[in-house]
Amino acid sequence: MNTSVQIAGVEFKNPVMTASGTFGSGMEYVGLMDITRLGALITKGVALTPWEGNPTPRVAETSSGMLNAIGLQNPGIDVFCERDLKFLEGKDTKVIVNVCGKTEEEYVGVVERLADEKRVDMLEINVSCPNVKEGAIAFGQNSKALFSITEKVVKAAKQPVIMKLSPNVTDITEMAKASEAAGADAISLINTITGMKIDVERKRFVLANKTGGLSGPAIKPVAVRMVYQCAQAVNIPIIGMGGIATAEDALEFILAGATAVAVGMMNFHDPAASVKVIDGIEAYMKRHGIDDINSLRGVVS
Repeated sequence: MNTSVQIAGVEFKNPVMTASGTFGSGMEYVGLMDITRLGALITKGVALTPWEGNPTPRVAETSSGMLNAIGLQNPGIDVFCERDLKFLEGKDTKVIVNVCGKTEEEYVGVVERLADEKRVDMLEINVSCPNVKEGAIAFGQNSKALFSITEKVVKAAKQPVIMKLSPNVTDITEMAKASEAAGADAISLINTITGMKIDVERKRFVLANKTGGLSGPAIKPVAVRMVYQCAQAVNIPIIGMGGIATAEDALEFILAGATAVAVGMMNFHDPAASVKVIDGIEAYMKRHGIDDINSLRGVVS
């Protein structure tokens, strides 16, 4: 039974990854689950310089997920390379580094810094960051800006490039096509959906930032739809994510056209969630007599 998949020449032992921002670099999960079971670990976003993130409170539960306005807090690329990548040395799983920035130059700076890091297998570019040179509009909300940053990152990168798309757009396929046209090796989607929560007793916003990114089961139907649409629109591989809690959830994304999937919010609810998804996919394949996970990709039409 083959559970391995390939994206841009990189082979993963199975299609299950951990979504950026929900798993750190795996250090916090030591003793709670075996990270070597993962197809890949996608790190928390890293920038050229340290980011403090947004003021607190910046996390809130919802009835079907959570809101977060962390603001991509991170220690910067130097600490990341010295601490996080060192921790990941010798771990038998692929490593995908999520990259963030506020200008094209900042993104490229991180990509160039990672170019010769042997522990980095792929790059995931978070284009939901605010473009400070364009009025803080996210790179991923304008197809021309997305094309431009993708093109520059691909030119600077030595590892394959995944563009992580925002769902907060009118037409997700336009963004997928722009990424592909600019040379991206793959796309991942969806990032969080912008949401808000108000405390009616105190008559105030729950998050200090007012708005935050909604993740969890509530967004899964939207995510599956967008993955399906992008799979029909582009020829590059897709990593699907958004509300995956079970193997059945993950299989929906694969049937819709995703090559791999990433488990996000459920890592907070159950540290072993991603491993349970892997086990569930294997059980499904045995139950249905499926020899190769790749035979399931995009079979719905």
